[in-house]
Amino acid sequence: QVQLVESGGGLVQAGGSLRLSCAASGRTFSNSKMGWFRQAPGKERAFVAQISGGNTYYADSVKGRFTISRDNVKNTVYLQMNSLKPEDTAVYFCAASRAGAYVYWGQGTQVTVSS
Repeated sequence: QVQLVESGGGLVQAGGSLRLSCAASGRTFSNSKMGWFRQAPGKERAFVAQISGGNTYYADSVKGRFTISRDNVKNTVYLQMNSLKPEDTAVYFCAASRAGAYVYWGQGTQVTVSS
């Protein structure tokens, strides 16, 4: 059974940093696309960042501030978030793909940025 478990969320002041982790189990995702999404209160889930092979992609709103990376030995993907803004407040979800589509999702971790 595949499980994705996020950690690292919390409360931080604007301008601060957090590092999210997503540990995968039940399947190896070293050759799969993995990503981070977020959902703010009253809004739909939105794409944040993705890593596929050696390529990374970011939403315009986080480009230059967030960095996605992975450790294939640990089967873990990370999201380093710097220069956080109050509008980054959301539940952050990790996702892993199968045949190119995101089919596995974590339970989410809350990130709250105070002004």
